[in-house]
Amino acid sequence: MIKITFPDNSVREYPEGITAIEIAKSISPSLANDVIAATVNGQIWDATRPITSDASIKLHKFDDEEGKHAFWHSSAHLMAEALEALYPGVKFGIGPALENGFYYDVDLNGQTISEADLPKIEQKMLELARQKNPYLRREVSKKEALEYFSQKGDPYKVELINELEDGTISFYQQGNFVDLCRGPHLPNTGFIKAVKLTAIAGAYWRGDEKNKQLTRIYGITFPKQSMLEEYIQMLEQAKLRDHRKIGKELELFMFSEKVGQGLPIWLPKGAQLRERLETFLRKIQKQHGYLQVITPHIGQKELYVTSGHYAKYGKDSFQPIHTPAEGEEFLLKPMNCPHHCEIYKSKPRSYKELPLRLAEFGTVYRYEQSGELHGLTRVRGFTQDDAHIFCRPDQLKDEFCKVIDIILYIFRILDFNDYTAQVSLRDKNNKEKYIGSDENWEKAESAIIEAAQEKGLKTIIVEGEAAFYGPKLDFMVRDAIGRKWQLGTIQVDYNLPERFELEYIGSDDKRYRPVMIHRAPFGSLERFVAVLIEHTAGKFPLWLAPDQVVIVPVSEKYYDYAQNVLNFLNNYDIRTLIDDRNEKIGKKIRDNELKKIPYILVVGEKEAASNAVSVRRQGEGDKGVMSLEEFAEFFQNELKQQLT
Repeated sequence: MIKITFPDNSVREYPEGITAIEIAKSISPSLANDVIAATVNGQIWDATRPITSDASIKLHKFDDEEGKHAFWHSSAHLMAEALEALYPGVKFGIGPALENGFYYDVDLNGQTISEADLPKIEQKMLELARQKNPYLRREVSKKEALEYFSQKGDPYKVELINELEDGTISFYQQGNFVDLCRGPHLPNTGFIKAVKLTAIAGAYWRGDEKNKQLTRIYGITFPKQSMLEEYIQMLEQAKLRDHRKIGKELELFMFSEKVGQGLPIWLPKGAQLRERLETFLRKIQKQHGYLQVITPHIGQKELYVTSGHYAKYGKDSFQPIHTPAEGEEFLLKPMNCPHHCEIYKSKPRSYKELPLRLAEFGTVYRYEQSGELHGLTRVRGFTQDDAHIFCRPDQLKDEFCKVIDIILYIFRILDFNDYTAQVSLRDKNNKEKYIGSDENWEKAESAIIEAAQEKGLKTIIVEGEAAFYGPKLDFMVRDAIGRKWQLGTIQVDYNLPERFELEYIGSDDKRYRPVMIHRAPFGSLERFVAVLIEHTAGKFPLWLAPDQVVIVPVSEKYYDYAQNVLNFLNNYDIRTLIDDRNEKIGKKIRDNELKKIPYILVVGEKEAASNAVSVRRQGEGDKGVMSLEEFAEFFQNELKQQLT
């Protein structure tokens, strides 16, 4: 018998070799029908994999992130099986689960697939799913794995296997399809009841433009047809809210092929929107003791070699800038933190000066692959609302908690109320990806976990998602239509202070190493604005809207009065414009509604005679007639409510 410990710390005994599905069945037959996978001793397993020793266990349904991952990973295998049946000779790259769905990169061996072929593939997937074939795991030797895929003529799998260690390789088979995979997977294909293949794209093998371009097929599946229908409705909403579409309509930003891919240009209204976000955060930072700095857009290559960024991000950076001086090289900066370390190091520091909080809206540059670029959410040049806090170890948790307070305040003001804090730790089985000692990593990870607990955050812990120099707390926000975005990050770093040899003099006159906190509540202004546009569908809160009020005179006779209203509102710093086009009043109102201007003030004979305006709220309609003083007070009250 073995002891199984459940999440509530209760313990039950079961025969050795029992599976998670069988454990679920012992609790409730209906539960067993929903269990997709299980976490066993901290690792995600197939629900059908035998457990042979004492273990802690957590069962996963489709509702869980872990359950979705197993479901969509299994669906990628099902799609591959369908492709192999429909397109003989197809070869397979990788097919991971995504946040929403999955994809598989395939080499069609001279054949082609278009959007018109997707329904045929979907039908084949459903046909195979109905066979309820089990996903069978088999551990194989490296020699056996290489022989199988060599005979099959699949160079992509052979390349992957050559990089694996013998004794760590497993195959999964469902029906006639065999794939190289670590798992986990569904108990059987019958769990997949609804299928939608969503897109086709080109993708270079392993993201390298020097390699062959494969065909990437995206899809999503669900255990119920009704879930798929809800998802399709969400996609329709997403199209309407697409920040690229709304950004163009509202004249916020643009891209130019001559300027370069992934390099956004902010138009006047977008620049004003961005400036207001910066002003909002600058005010908060000033209240919390931050000092604003400005650093260059470039730095000597040696700076980023010292920080470790060149070794980690050199391939994703723009190529070095060579000057006429022999051996002199500069890089467009990929991060602001090395520059801030140099500011700290510019003079001796005392323990009395700490914490030192340096903030910068610093623009950084990374050479993203052209196929990965997407509007403002994935660009090659972006501005981080960056800050670095240099503190004593005894100040770390308190400073970390204060940053959490800033992020939660921003979320509240901007109506991001559905969020989860993700504690991102290093992968303990792959430590070469990171810099720094085990001791420093353990201290940093403990500080983050304790701070999150102290602030009562709803958290999840994810291994392998840490930055290369330290663990972090990422805020995962759900927008108005349920999509998840990563906004806001706080990172603890013991390593850069060591690499830059940063010091402070303690009260005992000895030298000590400060701890560094990296934080960016918005993350990047470009990405944050994109998410904000899609969250609000372009209907920004009143304080942030590029134009807050538009005055619509009913005819040319009232242009002078409209100008008087404009002058009055300008005295209250209300951003106002006049629509003096020679159009009918109904068209003017409709057009300005589409521009998502919060207030429309209609003025005609009655309003001019009584020094008043007829007020319409965007999306809400008529609010009645108000005197100019009443409207100004009404407006200021709404503004005050939004910012408190």
